[in-house]
Amino acid sequence: MGGSGKRQTAALTALATRRLALVADASALTAEALRLNQKLAGIEMDVLRLQLEIGRAGASIQLVQELHDAEENAAAAREACMKGEGRIVAIESEIAEVDRALAKATIGSDGEEP
Repeated sequence: MGGSGKRQTAALTALATRRLALVADASALTAEALRLNQKLAGIEMDVLRLQLEIGRAGASIQLVQELHDAEENAAAAREACMKGEGRIVAIESEIAEVDRALAKATIGSDGEEP
């Protein structure tokens, strides 16, 4: 294998390594997004419970404060979910770029795979 072949192999190895790292990052962010969505669902259940309790028992200071806190927590969780989704989209875009580079690097000059 000549110098050109070694450089191509090194470039392919670097691209494949980069892709693996990006997929691992996307996987970790997806797991975090799932965790945040589950947390948000729990907080939203608390909001509903507190709203029902206020509807049944009236708006005590404690219930109103708990509802306010739960709504703030839900807003923070929603924001965290949106940021995570943005990071996932960015990583998926990077993966697509690496995939295009891999495809270009593995196609021979005559359009066939080497």
